[in-house]
Amino acid sequence: MRVARPSLTSARSPRNPGSCHWTRFVPVEAPKPKKRGKLLLVVSAVLLAALGAAGWLWHRSAAAQSQQETNADTEVKSVLHLESFVVNLPGTSENGYLRIGIDLGLGIETLDGEKQKPFVGRVRDTILSSLGTRTVEELLTQEGKAKLKRDILQAINERVPEIECREVYFTELLVQH
Repeated sequence: MRVARPSLTSARSPRNPGSCHWTRFVPVEAPKPKKRGKLLLVVSAVLLAALGAAGWLWHRSAAAQSQQETNADTEVKSVLHLESFVVNLPGTSENGYLRIGIDLGLGIETLDGEKQKPFVGRVRDTILSSLGTRTVEELLTQEGKAKLKRDILQAINERVPEIECREVYFTELLVQH
């Protein structure tokens, strides 16, 4: 689009030597829209999308690696079966007792007969110590049973860390009060 703009020239007229007036119009082109601005916008949008995709991929791979490490730490490689425990429960009548069967998920390979002997005594003692402090009311609730599992797991890993206990399984649970 062409626009005419007046141009100021100093043409002196003989009648008025100090005057200036408009003498002609000079055509001027309208400013063209900047293509550089659009290009910059497109390039920045593409760059932002690429960075977003890279961040998403990095986060996904980091989460997957973390999950694999967690699975490796909690993977059960063998199960140690223990004979049932029978414990008198405190605060109940003379007939109140708990009978419980427990298996342990271990982080080490299977322990065969002779290899189990050094550990089984300490494991059973640790479990009996933990069971002896429970009440009937605790053992009758899901929260109480879950807390018992956590406490047994923690106590075994403190006293017998070489077996790498990862899980506690109740195979039998009988509470009489």
